[in-house]
Amino acid sequence: MSTSTNSANPDLGSLRIGDGQRKGGKAGKIFGAAAAVIGVLVILAGGVLAFRTQKPVVEVAVAQKAGAGRPALLNASGYVTPRRRATIAAKITGRVTAVNFDEGMHVRQGYVLSTLDDSDVRRALDSARADRDTSHATILDFEVQLKNAEILLRRAQELQAAGVQSQETLDNARTAADSLRAKIALAKQQVLGAESRVREAQQAVDNCVIRAPFEGIVVSKDAQVGEMVSPISAGGGFTRTGIATIVDMNSNEIEVDVNEAYIARVLPDQPVTAVLDAYPDWQIPSRVRTVIPTADRQKATVKVRISFLKLDPRILPDMGIKVTFLGNEPNQKTGAAAPAALVPQDAVRDDGGKKIVFLVKEDRLERRAVTLGGTRGSDAEVFAGVNAGDTVVVKGPANLRDGQAIEIKK
Repeated sequence: MSTSTNSANPDLGSLRIGDGQRKGGKAGKIFGAAAAVIGVLVILAGGVLAFRTQKPVVEVAVAQKAGAGRPALLNASGYVTPRRRATIAAKITGRVTAVNFDEGMHVRQGYVLSTLDDSDVRRALDSARADRDTSHATILDFEVQLKNAEILLRRAQELQAAGVQSQETLDNARTAADSLRAKIALAKQQVLGAESRVREAQQAVDNCVIRAPFEGIVVSKDAQVGEMVSPISAGGGFTRTGIATIVDMNSNEIEVDVNEAYIARVLPDQPVTAVLDAYPDWQIPSRVRTVIPTADRQKATVKVRISFLKLDPRILPDMGIKVTFLGNEPNQKTGAAAPAALVPQDAVRDDGGKKIVFLVKEDRLERRAVTLGGTRGSDAEVFAGVNAGDTVVVKGPANLRDGQAIEIKK
């Protein structure tokens, strides 16, 4: 009995938590919180360390040799433009029957580029020639009749002088001869009119042949066989207004816009150095041809045209180009030292009142103090601290430091 009673009423006192156990639980919570704080600090320290060890990305440029030639006064950019460039069009509306060229083809003056359907105008030409021939035949007939009339007139004069024929008969013979002469004169004028109509019809036929107006290179093919062409686009959107575009490569020149505040630095025949965007290492000697005597009020610029001193097949129309307007030759008698190199002005930094640049040596920075001179366009003259061929940082973070590893932007 006693056994069954104890099993039915368990001892609840065994579930009581002692004081020692309560103290142990608080210590575990404190330890867990401390571990979490330490983990956060480790993560933050790792992030800061990773940020400090991250390589900054910079843009670099190579210091150029500073020649002892003419100083640069002004920089500008523009495009190569030909003075002789024409879109060839037909004088009449017609259907294209032949296209005898392709893009890039060299054509001489008078070359037949295309032909139009001339069936209608050739029929008009044949009709005009027939009218002309008819007038010629009429003249021949009148001339034969005139010969006979002149014979009759002489006979009438002789008979009238002998007194065997009346004056009326003589007058009729003379009138007949004069009438034939007048008809011959009229027929000759009709022949001249017919000749004019023949020339007009021939011109219409010639207008169906489109020729190159000058020697050049075909840069655009604007029509195909079967299409309608017209100088005034009479057929709407389905009618072409041009056949081809031809450029005289020997007339290529440079066109740039110069800010009107600096136009006083530009003079006719001034020497210029030009660099094509496609060939950045090729300096092309050029010369100012003319300054267009008008300004653009919206852009506040003046247009300047520059001629190449020597043309090259690599120079193509509409290529982007940068030019540098050069000044006078330096005075060699002064004995002034020439700068050691030219660097972009963006590469020069101010550090506590000193001018410095950062050189790149094996993907690490080297702080270098420099002695500067004047400016040449967008470049600065460096007399000491940098040599031609050194790689300098042009763009990068403001907190660059000596010896720092960097990554060069590609």
